[in-house]
Amino acid sequence: MSLLSQLPSVDSLLLRSKDLVRSYGHQEVSKTFRNLISGVREEVIEKKMNSLPTIESFISLASKTLKENQTSSLKKVINLTGTVLHTNLGRAELPQCAIDAIAMVAANYTNLEFNIETGKRGDRDKHIESLIIDITGAEAATLVNNNAAAVLLTLNTLARGKQVPVSRGELVEIGGSFRIPEVMQRSGCELIEVGATNRTHEKDYTNAITDQTALLMKVHTSNYEIKGFTSGVSDSQLAAIAHKHQIPFITDLGSGTLIDLQQWGLPFEPTVQATLQSGADIVTFSGDKLLGGPQCGIIVGKKELINLIKNNPMKRALRVNKMTIAALFEVLKLYLDPDSLKEKLPTLRYLTRSKDEIKALASTLLKEVSLSLDYIAKVEILPCESQIGSGSLPTDLLPSYALAITPNVNSDHVLTNLAKQFRTLPQALIGRISDGKIIFDLRTLESKDTFLKQIRLMSK
Repeated sequence: MSLLSQLPSVDSLLLRSKDLVRSYGHQEVSKTFRNLISGVREEVIEKKMNSLPTIESFISLASKTLKENQTSSLKKVINLTGTVLHTNLGRAELPQCAIDAIAMVAANYTNLEFNIETGKRGDRDKHIESLIIDITGAEAATLVNNNAAAVLLTLNTLARGKQVPVSRGELVEIGGSFRIPEVMQRSGCELIEVGATNRTHEKDYTNAITDQTALLMKVHTSNYEIKGFTSGVSDSQLAAIAHKHQIPFITDLGSGTLIDLQQWGLPFEPTVQATLQSGADIVTFSGDKLLGGPQCGIIVGKKELINLIKNNPMKRALRVNKMTIAALFEVLKLYLDPDSLKEKLPTLRYLTRSKDEIKALASTLLKEVSLSLDYIAKVEILPCESQIGSGSLPTDLLPSYALAITPNVNSDHVLTNLAKQFRTLPQALIGRISDGKIIFDLRTLESKDTFLKQIRLMSK
């Protein structure tokens, strides 16, 4: 009798798999068995298999496949990279108040676009616009799903089919290979490059303005910095030029902060409020970078221009959902009490954490981590430098401390394999590799118990 004739039928496997059917449904289990049988049939035909799996093996493999297919690939990780706002790890952690707000609105119907007082359709921006106005001093505000979308929508509304002068030194790549010139092209406006990479002057903008110029735009280069023989045009100078020619001036702040970071010893970053006070008619910035909230793009400025932006048909495609609005509202509320902001907002708490506190944490972890890993590696405490991340203040580093793990066998293969072992723990430990060591920067580690629970799984 041939092997192919001995292949089990789907029905025979289903009869032995009632628990799987109860857990995953008849349709999914049947499809999984059909795929497994088909795979075995191909291997038999290609003479890659000399015997068939047992019925138990088919069922076991189906169970594993179904579990993997229906388990979310999004997993909790512990960020030990030293990058506080790590784009690949989801950027800002939200405060508990924002998490609670997300859970509440996600589990219930809400008045997202319903005016309870009039019983008619409402505006979802109204739930948060007044709070943004109160904090920033802007006349009006609206939200989209990220800052690139904010720039795209603003330019498409105010400059489609017309020209926008931008300094060559500000034509940055904003991550994921997306570049400002490409975003501008997609918005439908024509980029006019002015000045040089390192030096741009007022006359460069003035000379570029024609009857086809829609607005002047400044891009805050938050993801790189040019040093040396440089010069630029300030917001107030650009605003004066734009207003003299009766055109708007918009500023893309990128990261965007609502509070002076220097009060905590952090590097200077222009605030949204100061940018508006310098004469910007529109300011765009991110909600999930220095602001410390959920992913979104925030557009603030003159009411007349914001209304035009809100009425652009593209706005519907870029709008945020109720969870984002609820989370951002709670985060922004924290800014109303600046004295407690550092303790309540995770991003700011991580950025302002002292090196002494981090070193003390490293000391409490060292003994147990060393004992758990002594069979494969040596563990020591080393000073290191953290970075803010997500393009925010890239040249400014924060002194920190790390657990440095050096494999007992000096080999690149052993090092990368050990790093992979840490990544494949139930709650992945994500560090960085440097000078033959795995560096676990502890700046963003708050629960040492959670960390040690994973480390113990590495023991023999």
